[in-house]
Amino acid sequence: MRAAPRQRRRKSAKAVTGDVLSRLLATCESDSLRDRRDRAILMVAFASGGRRRSEIAALRVEQLTIEPPIEQKDGPPLPSLAIHLGRTKTTSGEQGEVVYLTGRPVEALNAWMAAARIDKGSVFRGIGRWGTLSRRALDPQSINAIFKQRVEMAGLDPVEFSAHGLRSGYLTEAANRRIPLVEAMEQSCHRSLQQASSYYNDATRRTGKAARML
Repeated sequence: MRAAPRQRRRKSAKAVTGDVLSRLLATCESDSLRDRRDRAILMVAFASGGRRRSEIAALRVEQLTIEPPIEQKDGPPLPSLAIHLGRTKTTSGEQGEVVYLTGRPVEALNAWMAAARIDKGSVFRGIGRWGTLSRRALDPQSINAIFKQRVEMAGLDPVEFSAHGLRSGYLTEAANRRIPLVEAMEQSCHRSLQQASSYYNDATRRTGKAARML
């Protein structure tokens, strides 16, 4: 008797789009060290293209480069930062990946690093019960646990979300905002056009005329 084929579980039942992310960020608005850290984790992970939890856990100060501010017509220049990821899961050539942060995510990251007095080594670290900062980096499982805690605090079901939802959510949100697929893929570092375009196709179908026949 042959065993039934094993069903592949989705890494996150739901994508973390902009509206969901806003609810998560609303749970960490205070100036406490923990809130500053978690806010930076959420914003950096999403805005840098939906980084994997392993990439966020491994992020080091030495990977960050300050870039010239982005000029705006109707406001002050926006801070800009480059993250040198090196070789990632989807890297095909010899050259490492570089992604960029602009505006609020840069401010959130700077606020966390300043409050925690981090100027070298691991960017995201553990915080003890009494608010003491660890020298050790968070591991990927801790990143996911922090994410799920914020999901629960936001009144959402943690069973339906995981940190991987930030990755799928980034492309889904990019599609909703009509950002060109190629531009979004450069930030997310997706190499599979088929995989990346599936998020765009789903968003187009959901908001398109074919889904509103009545």
